[in-house]
Amino acid sequence: MLHGCKVSGFSRATLLQPTFNRRNVGSQSLSRRDIRLAPASSSASVAHGVPDLAVSELSSDTRESLADRLRLGNLEEDGFSYKERFIVRCYEVGVNRTATIETVANLLQEVACSHAQSVGFSTDGFATTNTMRKRNLIWVAARMHIEVYKYPAWADVVEIETWCQGEGKIGTRRDWILKDFATDTVIGRATSKWVMMNEVTRRLERVTDDVRDELSLYCPQTLRLAFPEEDSFCLKKIPKLDDPAQHLLSGLMPRRSDFDMNQHVNNVTYIGWLLESMPQEVLDGHELQTITLDYRRECQRDDKVDSLTSLESDDTEDISSSSHGSANGSATASKQNVNSSSKEVIQFLHFLRLSGNGLEINRGRTVWRRKVASY
Repeated sequence: MLHGCKVSGFSRATLLQPTFNRRNVGSQSLSRRDIRLAPASSSASVAHGVPDLAVSELSSDTRESLADRLRLGNLEEDGFSYKERFIVRCYEVGVNRTATIETVANLLQEVACSHAQSVGFSTDGFATTNTMRKRNLIWVAARMHIEVYKYPAWADVVEIETWCQGEGKIGTRRDWILKDFATDTVIGRATSKWVMMNEVTRRLERVTDDVRDELSLYCPQTLRLAFPEEDSFCLKKIPKLDDPAQHLLSGLMPRRSDFDMNQHVNNVTYIGWLLESMPQEVLDGHELQTITLDYRRECQRDDKVDSLTSLESDDTEDISSSSHGSANGSATASKQNVNSSSKEVIQFLHFLRLSGNGLEINRGRTVWRRKVASY
């Protein structure tokens, strides 16, 4: 949902302000050096794009404002949506030299946090309103749906717009639209559902009128959907995967780096686990087009997780039986003959469960399209 806090006014002058203009972008990808840092005052003493002032000397309020000044994002004029631009870094791309789905998901989280900071919600990572904090209420993800039509490459600039709205009696929704900043072309869309939970009892609670009133100040007054289509794939129910699955990877465990500021396994980690049991032949010939996840249960620090995957199709006789692995994904998978990998578009069902008792963590669906020769 929303994350972050309202940024106070900046008290020190002569800081650099980033300027970012699509007019300077041609057919080539915009690189980091195309972001010009214009001094707020000509008398400023600046080295390496940073004010001549030790960061350690700044107060916490000042440091927050410095980040806000340098962030390439802002609320739209109506105050109901937020846009931010990101440069794809070298460590955010995969073997195809394009951003990974985990990178895309992380950027969605980041722009949501920035949105929250811009409207004054809490800095505890839960994006809670004043009423929610008094009642120990937090937001937790219930569903995430992401579609990527073209993955950005290293050094490309992506512009992401996000907004949130009410969704039923116990939840809200957040939507995103991703664009190639150089061409203003839509390259992806995403939507998510969030429910309100009592942090102490771990029980879901309804969104009360006072909380809804607090949220409505920052939500579009008329319904706005990233996926307005009536038959949108994001609405499709995910069935439970039949066991035994065609592909199984056992022994996945959360690493220390998988935990967020709230000591919870980050939502993006589940995406990585879900994809770990995908057959290599599909990964070699296809790229992920759509992913949908339904979150059912939290994963704790010492839990072990099984990742299960099967084709969502009757054409499964040529897929070999389960491959097993352990030690956090260091699988010794057997060679698998996946005839379906020759198809233009293929679809899989996924299931994450606790290794010990088989309890469901989440379920998912992915759609894969055949890779093009080059990017």
